[in-house]
Parts: sequence; structure tokens; C-alpha cells
Amino acid sequence: MSGTPLVLVTTSGLAREVLALLRMHPMYQVVGFVDDDPVRQGTTVDYVPVLGPVQALRDRPDVQVLVCAGRGSVREALVGRLEQLGVDEQRYATVVHPGVEVPPGCSVGVGSILLAGTVLTAAVTVGRHVAVMPHVTLTHDDVVEDYATVCAGVHLAGRVRVGRAAYLGTGSTVREDVQVGAGATLGMGAALVDDLPAGQTWAGVPARHLAAAVRAPRHGVSARVETTDDPRPATVPDEQRAGAA
Repeated sequence: MSGTPLVLVTTSGLAREVLALLRMHPMYQVVGFVDDDPVRQGTTVDYVPVLGPVQALRDRPDVQVLVCAGRGSVREALVGRLEQLGVDEQRYATVVHPGVEVPPGCSVGVGSILLAGTVLTAAVTVGRHVAVMPHVTLTHDDVVEDYATVCAGVHLAGRVRVGRAAYLGTGSTVREDVQVGAGATLGMGAALVDDLPAGQTWAGVPARHLAAAVRAPRHGVSARVETTDDPRPATVPDEQRAGAA
């Protein structure tokens, strides 16, 4: 193996995706993970050791660091903790798949991850500690602020602004000149045509505000769904539909 020694923070799915990328394209040598989950201590993940909790990085000034939590708010909290442990800006790796071209006039912040198939066109700004999953399209003048998460297959039209620690679900699309507020969530497959306020969750086509989390039955437990903030008609339960037939 070759490259600068690197420790991945958390053993998340994103961390494993980064590990797979770096095994194929060894820009860094992944020497281990750190994770606060006690169940992970002393184990390996994809044949790479878990070196201990996040605190263990205090004793590893020789390595670069990449925070791989899937949620931006968690990444932000971890970066805050690492700062207290003495990890400064220069210690953070930035991982961009070799097949991803960053044209002149585009920028990618420190600590960010751009996986395979990501496209940046013109004057795109990607902030610090941003996670961009496979096959994402960022077009002209888009801005993705620090700690945002852009899931696989997301497509942004021009002049879109994605706020700090916002989350864009798999396969969602955003119309030109639309803003996604800080900490907001856009559901998978949604089509956003209006500004999404900070902290809100929207889903659907076109995307609308969800007043409550929608949970399908799981493990024998189903959650009540409130639709007071959604003008679309409520879905008729399967058993009622069968009874009406």
C-alpha cells in the first residue's frame, strides 16, 4: 500500500465506501477506523482495525483524518470534538474520486468526499466536510455549504444553494434558483421547485412540507401519520380499500 496514513472517523457505510475507493485508488493508506461504539472496539471492519474511540486520535498526530458520518450534523459535532483533541484544519483529508473532474472555477473544501460519477460543471462551490454520494450532478453556480449531505443520484439545476448540514435524499432533484435551508431534509425521489426553509423536511413530487414523520409498519409497529400540513388527500389503507371492493 502507499499514500499518507489516514484514519476514518466512524465505521459508517460512507466510511466503508471511502475505504473501497482508496483501495482501488490509494491516494491515502487507511490504517484504521475510530468509533465510539464500544461494540466496535477491538474488531475489524472490512479487514481494517478499529483503533479505539474518537479520543484515540489524541495519540495519533502522525495521521490524516476524514470524518465519515452520514449525517452532516453528526460530522459537524465530530469536527468540534476533534478540534478539542488538537486536530486542526491541516490534518483533514479531502477525497475526490479520480474520475471526478473539478474544473477551473470550481472548489471543494477540506474534509469533503466526492464519490464516483459526481459531475461539477461551472463555478460550483462545495464547502467543508460535505459528503457527495455517487452519480450526483452539480451544475453552474451551485453552492453546497459545509456539512451538507448529497445522496446518490441527486441532480441540482443551476444557481441552487444547499444550506449548512442540509440532507438531500437519494434521487431527489432541485429546480434552478432554489434554496435549501440549513439543516433541512429533502426526501428521496422528491422534486423541489420552491425554497425549502431551514430545519424542515419536505418530500414528494412536487416536494411539500411534512408535518410529521411518515413511518411504514415495521417489526409489527406502525406509526400514526399526520397530514395536516399536506393538502394532498390521505392514502386509503389497504384493508379499507379491500373492504370497499
